[in-house]
Amino acid sequence: MDPATILVVEDDRDMRLLLHEMCREAGHVVVTAAEGAEALDRLRSNPVDAIVTDVVMPGIGGNELLAEVRRANPDIPVIITTAFGSIESAVDAMRAGAYHYLPKPFRMEHLRTALEHALRERRLNRELLHFQQSAGEGPLGIVAESSAMRKALELIRLAAPADSPVLLLGESGTGKELLARLLHSESPRRDGRFVAVNCAAIPETLLESQLFGHRRGSFTDAREDRRGLFREAERGTILLDEIGDMPVQLQSKLLRVLQEKEVQPLGAAMPEPIDVRVIASTHRDLGMLVQDGRFRSDLYYRLNVIAVRILPLRERPEDLVPLVAHFLHKHGLRQGRERTSISTAALEALQRHEWPGNARELENVIERAIVLGRHAQVELEDLPEPLRMRGNGGIEPSADLGPLARVEREHILRTLRSVKGNKAAAARLLGLDRKTLYRKLEAYGLHRS
Repeated sequence: MDPATILVVEDDRDMRLLLHEMCREAGHVVVTAAEGAEALDRLRSNPVDAIVTDVVMPGIGGNELLAEVRRANPDIPVIITTAFGSIESAVDAMRAGAYHYLPKPFRMEHLRTALEHALRERRLNRELLHFQQSAGEGPLGIVAESSAMRKALELIRLAAPADSPVLLLGESGTGKELLARLLHSESPRRDGRFVAVNCAAIPETLLESQLFGHRRGSFTDAREDRRGLFREAERGTILLDEIGDMPVQLQSKLLRVLQEKEVQPLGAAMPEPIDVRVIASTHRDLGMLVQDGRFRSDLYYRLNVIAVRILPLRERPEDLVPLVAHFLHKHGLRQGRERTSISTAALEALQRHEWPGNARELENVIERAIVLGRHAQVELEDLPEPLRMRGNGGIEPSADLGPLARVEREHILRTLRSVKGNKAAAARLLGLDRKTLYRKLEAYGLHRS
């Protein structure tokens, strides 16, 4: 985590020095104040990322300081520490917007953990807000924050003015068709049609007719002439998706199309010239298919003029948060919930997932959460169960919880049981907003209760 600026507010000099040293050892810049008024002066001259404050201090105390911070800088997390802890004061502090509450004496590792999670949550929220504000600005909605994706986009833009074949390589769901559409839209053929055909989805017996067309009577069901998809894409671009699944006998005919710029419909006496740019894509290793004799080497070399590899989402984690922001914007608009956001717990669960289905799987998860969710933001409980099970990104539950924390944990658990697990009802009884309750459920290991 990058160094942050921490404001420590503590009237006890020894404790203030101890907290200063703990934050400094964690790699942060530390600003200190002995009481609330001094802390407000520090805030006016020093932008900070988090505040650790005592409650009982001369003049302006911690609760008043918290209220001032929430009014002026609501995104700054405030961690409350006090030697006069009670369930009531803890609930009051959390209701007022404190990020966490620690009764003295506390173990420094508990404060360090709370501070690390507060800083990570703030960073994620600010990052998500930035990407939500710029959602939809990329070409065709393509998200490219990672260097790997930027490199792929650069190759697409360099290849667009030419007419050479382009081979898009990558797992299913990585966005190969989006890149093909971008290449078409930035090419001289942009005014022509873009035709996408999935070579794996069309039965082998129909694929030749679909691609190259046929004449009436050329086979039993050929009741009329058909132009074929290559002719439909005249003066435009055709995408041969999943080219690795094309039958070997058709590969030789495709090679002729690429070399001679002509197609011969089934039943036609003569070939017909075409003016089409070809893009091919596949999730398969064409080199291995060539070695196994399942893909023609001459076709492979003809298609592999300009190869663009799109890495899977798990290998470009920089793209996950902006993709989440993009899909929240896209599907929020569709569902009439354009202000939908996502909780930090849910976002961290998404970051832990491996995403075997890549961006397509992520989009499906976000769309599902928006459709089924009942809150203004996507919560951990709105995600599919396999993702929820990986979502405990909060403060780790510990047997070393302080006495107040243990009492608070039991109080929350009893309240949840009394309302049969209804978190909205529990939040109302506890006097907390849902977001604060969810954070405490994670902190105390109760999010699956």
